[in-house]
Order: sequence, then C-alpha cells, then structure tokens
Amino acid sequence: MPKITFLGAAGTVTGSKYLIEAAGKRLLVDCGLFQGEKELRLRNWNPLPVPPVSIDWVLLTHAHIDHTGYLPRLVRDGFKGPIYANGATVELCDILLPDSAHLQEEDAKYAAITSSSKHNPPLPLYTVAQADAALQQLRKISRNDVFAISPEFSVKPHDAGHILGSSWLELTVTENGQQTLMVFSGDLGPYDMPILNDPAPPSRADYLLCESTYGDRDHPAGSVEDALAAVVNRVSGRGGAVVVPAFAVGRTQLLMYYLRKLEAEKRIPHLPVYVDSPMAIKVTQMYGHHAEDYDADYARIFLQGKGDPLNLHQVHLTSTPQESMQINNVTSPCIIISASGMATGGRILHHLAHRLPDARNAVLLVGYQAVGTRGRALENHATTLQIFGEQVPVRAEVIELPQLSAHAGQNELLRWLSSFQAPPKQTFLVHGEPVALNALQAKIKERTPNWNVTIPNYMQSFDL
Repeated sequence: MPKITFLGAAGTVTGSKYLIEAAGKRLLVDCGLFQGEKELRLRNWNPLPVPPVSIDWVLLTHAHIDHTGYLPRLVRDGFKGPIYANGATVELCDILLPDSAHLQEEDAKYAAITSSSKHNPPLPLYTVAQADAALQQLRKISRNDVFAISPEFSVKPHDAGHILGSSWLELTVTENGQQTLMVFSGDLGPYDMPILNDPAPPSRADYLLCESTYGDRDHPAGSVEDALAAVVNRVSGRGGAVVVPAFAVGRTQLLMYYLRKLEAEKRIPHLPVYVDSPMAIKVTQMYGHHAEDYDADYARIFLQGKGDPLNLHQVHLTSTPQESMQINNVTSPCIIISASGMATGGRILHHLAHRLPDARNAVLLVGYQAVGTRGRALENHATTLQIFGEQVPVRAEVIELPQLSAHAGQNELLRWLSSFQAPPKQTFLVHGEPVALNALQAKIKERTPNWNVTIPNYMQSFDL
C-alpha cells in the first residue's frame, strides 16, 4: 500500500519534505532547508534518511527556501530525476537557489576569516555551481491542469495565494488499480490581500497535509494601511529610519504596493525607500509577466495601463555591495527593506547592526519569525542581538505588523478546511510549531468531532 514519511516540517515550520511511496516508486513533495535553531539547521548537514538516488521525482508547491532550498544538496548527493513545478516557481528558483548558495559560500568565507567554525576549512552546505546543477533538473508543468508524473502519480495544482506561483496540490496515487487522493496545502495565503488570488477551495481528499504556521492565532483586525501609515509617520517624525527585514519574494512587493498607495493618498511623506536586495529586485521585475497570479484589483491597475502598482516616488534599488553600504550614510528619515525576512543572513544584518543602537529608528517585523532566528529574538524583546560575532544593543523601537503575513491565520485555515465536502480519512498537521499544531488540532476537533487529525513526528511513516 502507499506510504508517506515526514522528512521535514514535522513539529517545525521549516524543512518541508514529504516522501510518498507507491508501487516501488518514490516521489518527494517539496525539498526545503531547515532554518532557525541549531538543532534544526544541523539536519541539513546530515545524510538524508532516504538515499537521494532512490527518489524518482520531486514535486514543488512553491519556491520559498524552506520548501526548495535543499534541492542542490539532494542533487549533489545523487538525485537524478526531474523536479516539477509551475513556470513562476521555476523562474523564482532560478533566482532563489543561487542566492541561497552564494549566502552559504559567504558565510563559510566569513567563518574562515574569523575562525568561528570548528571545521577547518569551513565549507558551505552547497555551492553556486551545485545550485546551478539542480536548476538543470527543473521541469515546468501546467498551472491548473492535471499532469501525469507517472502511472503511479498524477497532480493537479490550485492557487494557494501565498506567493507568486504558490499552489496547493491534489495528488492522485495509484497502486494495484486503487487510487488514493492526497491534498498538500503547501503554504496558504490569507484571504482578501492585494496582488494575489485567494486560496482556491478544496472539495475532497482521502488524506490531507495542512500547514499550521498560525494555527494558534488570527492576525489582528484593523486596517493594514492605517497601521503602516502610523509607523512611517511616527518614526519619520522623530528623524528615524524604518528598517524592514522582508522576504524577497512576496513581502517586499506587498510592502511596496502599500507604500505606493499611501503615498498616492498623501497619508505618508515621500521618503527615500531603499530596496536593498538584489533578489527582491529581480523578483519584483517578475511581477510584470505573471498575470495568472493577479487578483482582479491588481490586474485592473496593471493591465489597464494605470501605472505600476509597485513603483514608489523615491525608490532606490540597490544591487551592488557598494550601494548597500552607502545607505549607512543616510541620516534623514528613510525606509530600508532588505532580506532575509527572519534576519538569519543577508544584507539586513548590516542595517540592523547600524540602526538598532539608535532609539529614533524602528525595526518593522512583517512576517513569521521562526524559533532560533534573530527576528524571533527581536519579537521577544531582546535587549541585544548577536550580529557578526558582536552583541548589538537594541534601542530602536521594534514593531510587529502581522497583518502583512503571507500565511493564513487560524480562522482562515479553518475557512479553507470548511470547503471539504467530508472530512478526509486522515489529516496531518505540518509546518507549525507545537503550540500552533496543538491549537489547530483542538479547534478542528471542536468544530468537527469526527475529523481525524494527526500531528506527525519527524521521520514518522504512515501507511495510506
């Protein structure tokens, strides 16, 4: 009979990897990096519990690194098969995976210079060349049509509303003439957000994997625009800079959309906005040719020639390290948007090191901050933050704006689940921390007592 093994995102929000076996064939759904606490990050260095050469295919829900960032390691260690994803996800992987490899190469170089690693010499998890090799195995599939991977597996994607190209998947597994329908939520976006379509409603599944990032809470009510305008006006009024750790895919573009709208309505001043992420710049340019993702409002603005909804009045797209460093010389009010979104690496660290000690400034947290990241430390009111081996004092105001999250809140997850015509035989809650997983499990059981809900453990297998 078919079997699933949870090789990641079990009891944590990162490292998504789900191995499906049927009729002697193996399909891996998502192939992400573990991020956050050291114990999790060390899993990236351990051999995959299943030999990569024994995996026949990989299928991706979307391009975020916690769903794709292990691909270069998988290929390096022997995986030879195709990696299937829709066109937008393939295009995003072309940007994200080399960037991930470059950051790891840079981290290894820094560790060598500072002797901060127990390994001699320090090595990256994978190189840019290995990321490029993995990209050669990517294959585009249709955005909405059924695609036959093999006699054992066929898939139909649906809009997930999380980032450009994000999908939830209907996977039909066939063994001995019997079919099993599995649904993988991927990461579900919130409803009624600008730019992207809402998550499409599911109807049926034998087995369901549902993400639980915000399974324990809803995003605050109230206007995103009002909250963002209040932050910009308050911080600029005292002469400070707003520093935003933002994911290069999705959050940066949504921020640019809201800031442009607030400027146009004269609700905030025309401040210099520095988008300091080469990856975010490339991704923003992608938005012009993926109209299949646009919701009706964004399509009307963009496609009817009413201007670029992401084009701010004083936007500076900084590509080179020299341009990035020059932002440190800006002493007047400004907005700095840089990656990574959880402050685990990238150029945002330089801006935090420079701006955190000044109480006039503010750090705006706009996405999920995993346990063990600098973003979570700031969220938890840390008074110092370790950056480049030094303790940086946190005197800047730290502000959370969870309304800008790319993940559905608890009631939005329940709304999506309510579209099922009947409860699946078994639902697995994944991609969440224990508190969120347990809370969502309790809420589902409270609403539908006969709904069978399981929280799988890392490396646990289930017969289907």
